[in-house]
Amino acid sequence: MKQISRGRFLRDSATLLAFLSGYINSFSDSLGKENNGMLHRTVRSSGEKIPAIGLGTWQTMDVSSDSSSLTTLMEVWNEFIRSGGGVVDSSPMYGRSEEIVGLLSSGLSPIDKKRIFFATKVWIRGETAGKTQIDSSFRRFGVDKIDIFQIHNLVDAHIHLKYLKTLQEKGSIRYVGLTHYVSSAFSEMEGIAKKEKVEFLQIPYSIVTREAETRILPFAESNGISVLINRPFEEGQLFRRVKGKVLPDFFREWDCESFGQAFLKFILSHSAVTCAIPATSKLSHLRDNLKAGFGKLPTGRDREEFKKRLLQEL
Repeated sequence: MKQISRGRFLRDSATLLAFLSGYINSFSDSLGKENNGMLHRTVRSSGEKIPAIGLGTWQTMDVSSDSSSLTTLMEVWNEFIRSGGGVVDSSPMYGRSEEIVGLLSSGLSPIDKKRIFFATKVWIRGETAGKTQIDSSFRRFGVDKIDIFQIHNLVDAHIHLKYLKTLQEKGSIRYVGLTHYVSSAFSEMEGIAKKEKVEFLQIPYSIVTREAETRILPFAESNGISVLINRPFEEGQLFRRVKGKVLPDFFREWDCESFGQAFLKFILSHSAVTCAIPATSKLSHLRDNLKAGFGKLPTGRDREEFKKRLLQEL
């Protein structure tokens, strides 16, 4: 066997290592672009994984299609998708939000558009009116399939569920859900969910609104129902309470850089929560919200201490 000099061996080894390093980095980059490291939660009825931080659209996307606000929303939208977001929740109750979501998503590449997890609602009384409103959501989004269709605030739930399930059987809708924005509706929501098969519930839950912990979250968890969280910041009330305060170092131990991230990490630390959907039209706020989907979450006794410390700041 021909011997190779030590110098050549070292040169060849360095070349090989450089090649492998480039390959590994390239693979890591492509993997990061797919998942991006954000926390994903499992849809209990199917096993599908979705990002734990989504994007609400109430008020923030009710703008004109020729408005200057659309330029800012496009920046927010592109950043949301690029950073690993996916779940976008809307409703006909939110004015032009569905239409704007459709307009924004139309500018994405086919691959990026597939990453969007479209969620919306029906919010009207009557079977005929309900069918018309449901069908219009597909046109506004510009899609032939919607991931989650929910009964907004339980309005005529039993009537609309029949049509939604027909569309689900046809493959136009993937999951069916129920929503409400007040804790006093949990009993009615649970009653409907017991009679009708639904895959999602959307409820209010935050560091100061914790009624869900005693009933609806355990119910969802034990019945294989996934949960979306609305009003995670109490419509900005939580930020007003901590205005001017510096985030204590304790929360930085849990990879929190802001109070907003601490509020969201408290929500995500509950095992029954699938995704939180804070709404924003500001790029800086979006980036801050998304960071809550990265890093450590408190569990067990740590979660209780996290809750105690956060309440002390309010």
